[in-house]
Amino acid sequence: MQKLLSHTAVAALTLAFAGEAMATEWNVSLWGKRRAFTEHVHKLAELVEQKTNGEFTMNISYGGLSKNRENLDGISIGAFEMAQFCAGYHPDKNRAITVLELPFLGVRNLDEEVAVSNAIYAHPAVIEEMAGWNAKMLMTSPMPQYNIVGTGEPRDELAEFDGMRVRATGGLGKAFAAVGAVPTSVTASEAYQAMQSGVVDTVSFAQHAHLSFGTINEATWWTENLNPGTVNCPVVVNIDAYEGLSDAEREALDGSVDEAIEHYLANYGELLKKWDTVLAEKNVTKVTISDEQLAEFKKIAAEPIAAAWIEEMSAQGMPAQELYDLVGATLEKVRASN
Repeated sequence: MQKLLSHTAVAALTLAFAGEAMATEWNVSLWGKRRAFTEHVHKLAELVEQKTNGEFTMNISYGGLSKNRENLDGISIGAFEMAQFCAGYHPDKNRAITVLELPFLGVRNLDEEVAVSNAIYAHPAVIEEMAGWNAKMLMTSPMPQYNIVGTGEPRDELAEFDGMRVRATGGLGKAFAAVGAVPTSVTASEAYQAMQSGVVDTVSFAQHAHLSFGTINEATWWTENLNPGTVNCPVVVNIDAYEGLSDAEREALDGSVDEAIEHYLANYGELLKKWDTVLAEKNVTKVTISDEQLAEFKKIAAEPIAAAWIEEMSAQGMPAQELYDLVGATLEKVRASN
């Protein structure tokens, strides 16, 4: 009897260790703090854990695994399994998706932003370029059109942008430079300090970031309709880690993306509803740019910057015109189906 119990105990212990060994735990590298911009990652982790009965979990870290400009590098060497990054932080590393950061693409809302991002992410050129970093696109982090907060007197004419020091990355930085502003590409985490210390006069962000990184607390005005474009920030996974998942785990991960994005959109919608209240509470003036000034901004910044991007990327072997046309075609398709 004692021998039988001993064998039973060993078998139970072996099963326990086997179960523990089979559990999958991923590390996820984000930055800043939990906010509307990262809600889909949290929802994804929640859904995956539920669908796998706790056998596949994600440890989400805000700055503890990597600096935000180094997340793609961390993915490439397998330092962690999942990460979020923004194309404008290192455009040379993710050239193909910088098409989504060109100014005045005409994206009207977050649903359209999701659609154009998904279309570009699925393009073979993007897949190949990301594979060079051992990265696979998982989902986008859709953001509304950027607008700027500033200090001092409101600027509502392009002439007043001349010499304006603005925190803006990627295509947005080029758009502001085209009208005489001086862009700087400090990271989101550095924007408040740059504004507080006077390194920049203005900061270009989506609404959630003005709140999360505190730039709204330094602002005296906000442009409500400048809408020059946005940045693109995908969530990627390490290819080796993804391929190492069981079929059930991979299905749980891939099958949770749409629901995670839906949660993100609903959450962001609630934030936008509260934005006017935030401005009033902080005594921030809403600045409206005239239609004439907006038309002039587009004339100066939209087509010339897009043409320059197409020429530069084509020279590097990218199907730049094809990527640019895909954005427009996707918008037409989305609008036709609505």
